[in-house]
Amino acid sequence: MALPLPPGLTQPEVAFLAEMELVTIVPRQRLESIALLSGSTPPLRPPHRADLPLWLALLLKKQRRANIVPPPWLHPTSLSEIITRETKDNPDAFSDPPPPISRAHPSQPGRARRLAESEAGLSPPFVPSCTAEAPAGYLPYHWLEVAEALLAHAGDDMPVAAGEVRSLLRDLVEVRAAKMRSSTGTLEMFGGGLTSLRGVGAMELAESRGFVLGVVDGVRKLGASAEATRREEEEAGGGQGASDDDESDEDMGL
Repeated sequence: MALPLPPGLTQPEVAFLAEMELVTIVPRQRLESIALLSGSTPPLRPPHRADLPLWLALLLKKQRRANIVPPPWLHPTSLSEIITRETKDNPDAFSDPPPPISRAHPSQPGRARRLAESEAGLSPPFVPSCTAEAPAGYLPYHWLEVAEALLAHAGDDMPVAAGEVRSLLRDLVEVRAAKMRSSTGTLEMFGGGLTSLRGVGAMELAESRGFVLGVVDGVRKLGASAEATRREEEEAGGGQGASDDDESDEDMGL
């Protein structure tokens, strides 16, 4: 008999789903369109850029047939801006998720229209938020998984040394992990809840699910115990009050 599966997605499953994120590549060889379950890929014509799923982009990178263009939010300037926002500007909440790419270029109507067409039929997290057109200063849903994959397999395509990007990512992960842990302190016995999880990434949720669910379950048990104690005290108090009334009636000869 199979054991029951844990609730939610596991970390390997989240990393697998992140491989469907679109990234931008610069092909080094010509390649015709490939029919995939998610749709046909665009034909590759060097040096024109193209957007491909992360798993395919990593495969072409491994075969030295393409270079990967890091998304703007993975640049050191953008990461430093996000860290400052997380620690100083808004230390009690997570950064907002990125807006739709078509809204990130209001001054370029033609470009915004083309990007809106590429977003049609897609829903989070599978919107093109990891391509070269993505807005800087925002972390997409699969930011941690995509960043780790690009640093591991395409570190030479980074605009700066991969070590600098890794250092900033490590700082950002620690800041957000501490914020996730401290958010459990806002739980109240009744009617309370966690700090808003808006802007939290998929891997962060997978890593913190066990901890958060344990805290919530513990608080629920404490609340149930406190409620049972309160009811017992009320019942005991009500019974004592009834006994006092009976004794007073007997003293009055009733």
